[in-house]
Amino acid sequence: MKSVQWAGRAVAEKTDSSILSLGVIVAALGYFVDAYDLILFSVVRVPSLRSIGINGQALADQGALLLNVQMFGLLLGGIAWGILGDKRGRLSILFGSIILYSLANIANAFANSYTEFLICRFAAGAGLAGELGAGITLVAERLPPARRGQGITIVACFGALGSVTADFVAQQLNWRLAYLVGGAMGLALLVLRLRALESSLFQALRSAQPGVSRGNFFSLFTQRERFIRYISCILVGLPLWYVIGLLITFSPEFAGLLAIKGQISAGQAVVFSHLGFAAGDLLSGYISQALGTRKKVIFGFLAALGGAITLFFNVYGADQVTFYGVCFLLGLTGGYWAVLLMVSAEQFGTNLRATVTTTVPNLVRSSLIPVTFFFQMFKPVLGMLGSAAVTGLLALVAAVVALQQLNETSHRSLDFLE
Repeated sequence: MKSVQWAGRAVAEKTDSSILSLGVIVAALGYFVDAYDLILFSVVRVPSLRSIGINGQALADQGALLLNVQMFGLLLGGIAWGILGDKRGRLSILFGSIILYSLANIANAFANSYTEFLICRFAAGAGLAGELGAGITLVAERLPPARRGQGITIVACFGALGSVTADFVAQQLNWRLAYLVGGAMGLALLVLRLRALESSLFQALRSAQPGVSRGNFFSLFTQRERFIRYISCILVGLPLWYVIGLLITFSPEFAGLLAIKGQISAGQAVVFSHLGFAAGDLLSGYISQALGTRKKVIFGFLAALGGAITLFFNVYGADQVTFYGVCFLLGLTGGYWAVLLMVSAEQFGTNLRATVTTTVPNLVRSSLIPVTFFFQMFKPVLGMLGSAAVTGLLALVAAVVALQQLNETSHRSLDFLE
């Protein structure tokens, strides 16, 4: 038992003692489902759209629109679920988001028109938006500081493995069954969550300070220091989605320009990079916990990621094994995602923590939009390789500058308010 003091009142706080507690397990499986769905759409995009009569250039154009609609759902859902999590509780997100996601994926399995696809992808994105942030918030608040990093690391690793599973399932089953698998996993997870416990920090806040403003999203923009903390959390994650959304997604095209021997599959590049992310998350989480620092670990991984990106553009004439090895290295050095999630949860008070921790991952994912913008802007002058290299440099510089604006939060108590 630990005492939480707000306005002179002590409230008993119960914490989980094990990093394999039910809260960690349901959060990890939730992120697994989240990552499964995001990668599944990319993998089954072509066969699923062809089955409803879309072919040729429309595969790319209408597929891109579907992806943007899903990302828009993630953005809106992230804000809505985050506010709800701070107002009604962390478990409210975990239940509501997985129900919406599961129903959307099951419906997507029976979609027979492009309009139905649009609706299902938007709903799935909105549902998924709450999974990661709510899970991280719950784990951060239920585990003691000495175990917090380990628990969040487990959650992040499971997410990376969800991406690998999506590619495997898509190779074994047709696209409709693959979506049904995602929906079924969500419903099974819903049953498991019936036994999950609410964050005692949130319960303490609600009972001890009923008049405190909770989940005020706009308050993140009204105070300069708070806004800098918030935007910095997002910018630190920029290089991750540069790697995933640009280098890995368009790996076949980059491989062609680099004269890689043999045919490169984007699906295999995803698998190797996400295996790297899983290993990197384990490594970064362990080092962060062992050294008692978040910022130094993230800086070290950013420096290593810069080296891996440089190597990516200098494997001219290599074979498939080498190229996929570099994809794994990109994931490994980009595996500071777990530590970034910890930092985001630890930067803000209990009355805004769910809002921040739910919106930050979704805004990091949406950072692919400005990344793509700069990539397209530089491409006519620098070519595809040069444009990608410059865009990557800008992303790394932005992340390093943003990292300097954040507080060191290792072993920080989370019983504070904004």
